[in-house]
Amino acid sequence: MSAHCQLTGRSPGFGKSISHSHRRTPRRFDPNIQRKRYWLASEGRHIRLTLSTKGIRTVDTIGIEAAVARIRARGGKV
Repeated sequence: MSAHCQLTGRSPGFGKSISHSHRRTPRRFDPNIQRKRYWLASEGRHIRLTLSTKGIRTVDTIGIEAAVARIRARGGKV
């Protein structure tokens, strides 16, 4: 599963880990990605989305129908 939110487009950030001796090594900052199942009433089926926690809160606010419309507008497959 890729660390990428279908709704917000949030993806990993990259940076450096800095040790006590101040040596720098590459690292990845992954977003908190969850797989969540929603009932899509307009199509009469369940859908499973890969969302960040911010994306989950957005779905709670705007509703699943509007969220699916946004995902499809971005060119995502649902």
